[in-house]
Amino acid sequence: MLPPTLSHGALLLPLILSASATPLAASKSANSPPNCRFAHDYTQASILKNPEPFAQDLLYWEGKFHADNVGYNGNNGMTFDGTLLDQVTGLPTKKNAFSAASKESLQFMLYAHAISGSAGAAHFLSPDKPSVAPKIAADILEVKLKTYLKFNETYPGFGGLLPWYANAEGSDSIEPTWDWVNRVPALDNGELLWAVYGAVQAMETSREKSFQQLARKWQNWLDFTKTTLPIMFYNGGGRVCASTAIANQSLPVSHPNQTYICENPTYILDDPYEGELVTWWLHFFGGFSSVEKLKLWEMKRAKMKSIDWKEDSKGPVTVLQGYWFSAHEPWKVLEMPYFDVDIVKQVYRNGEVVRTCHSAANKIPGMYASVNNATDPVTGEIQGYISATGIQSVASQNVTESYMITPYSSYPVMLFSKKVGLAWWHNMVGSKKGQNPYGSTEGSRIDGMLVSSFVSWDSKITTVVAMLGGVQDLVRDRMKSEGIYDEFKNVLKREYNMVFKNVKGKNVDFCLPTAQIPDKGLK
Repeated sequence: MLPPTLSHGALLLPLILSASATPLAASKSANSPPNCRFAHDYTQASILKNPEPFAQDLLYWEGKFHADNVGYNGNNGMTFDGTLLDQVTGLPTKKNAFSAASKESLQFMLYAHAISGSAGAAHFLSPDKPSVAPKIAADILEVKLKTYLKFNETYPGFGGLLPWYANAEGSDSIEPTWDWVNRVPALDNGELLWAVYGAVQAMETSREKSFQQLARKWQNWLDFTKTTLPIMFYNGGGRVCASTAIANQSLPVSHPNQTYICENPTYILDDPYEGELVTWWLHFFGGFSSVEKLKLWEMKRAKMKSIDWKEDSKGPVTVLQGYWFSAHEPWKVLEMPYFDVDIVKQVYRNGEVVRTCHSAANKIPGMYASVNNATDPVTGEIQGYISATGIQSVASQNVTESYMITPYSSYPVMLFSKKVGLAWWHNMVGSKKGQNPYGSTEGSRIDGMLVSSFVSWDSKITTVVAMLGGVQDLVRDRMKSEGIYDEFKNVLKREYNMVFKNVKGKNVDFCLPTAQIPDKGLK
């Protein structure tokens, strides 16, 4: 999903973000906070030997992004898309004062871990007082619920779901961005729904009664979307609208003058990537017959393709063909227990072998994921958004951008090998301006000439959530309690066994970085 037009950027403070600091690991005391350029306190070898100290420093500094008027709006609990940093002070300046359901999903997954008692989530949210992390998360979710309900009262045509929304600083409400008036995306909302589903499980199973009460309120919201989402996005015959035109966002879903029409009848969510989360919501909660459920999956089969990768001495390795094979595409595995089915787990593990080994074989100092482009050093503007980035040999679409790498491309690797994923993350943030007072920088050019001077949910919290394990465990438990888990596994087995008849590369291991971002061009 492409964001609305990005606002002007700013270069990061050279002093704060330069990579010239002397390593401090040996001299800092055990109780002192880590150096903000902590990547230089570690080597690849030290991370592979013992990744936990590095992981703790990562959580500490990425947690600085979770601040009112940086990552979210404390008045309404809602995410900002991201924030630019001042070139003199290194502090936040102009925000992208808009966001979407996809960013909201990351916030919910993070809070689900905090409420469940995760030490890692607590270190991220409240390193000085970890015990208060569950309450921090729950308090924000309480405020957020009021915002969701108020939005639905004001714009009932969205059926409780979210468009890309404007989130003005200091406001206690949100509204559709100018380009999402009377229209709503499916993919982002699918990501949101399953994240809330996992968070409800965390709240409901907590010993804290106020969290249990909050769970019931969020469950009511989820139940409402079960009645509206099929009306808004299902076009019959297994077709799910990618985005829907609303006749009047101020009219309720059930109003006789309200209509929902696919904006483009040929643009449907028939992908086997993150858009699949909407398919599952319809499958389980759309009130469909078994015949109609099957149509959902039949519609998707044309794009579910097996492809073998081989470079140099590595391979062949069988993977699910990507759209661009951007690391943004496996988002769904953060949310649902896909890896409970062996063949799915093997195919996705193979995907991360390919992601790491392609970069290693080609001496690329990082990996690719859809990301904000570099900042123009003259104008201070972010130079657009890069979507078409990935690995051409295993992609169905043309990969047109291969010069920006981003730390969050390591998050799917972390789901299989935390230490290897951290080694790649370390390699990308260790460059000049690769770190800042709010954690990792959005991305860097592989030639070392420019960075994307921006901090965002996509490029930071995907990594954090993956380090915490995603919300698959919470979602699995809830699916079991609702009697839908076995059906989930059976559908996955049926669909993957149709396509992946001879999976190669099961014994091929992940690759480590073979090149670094050069220190040149940045001042």
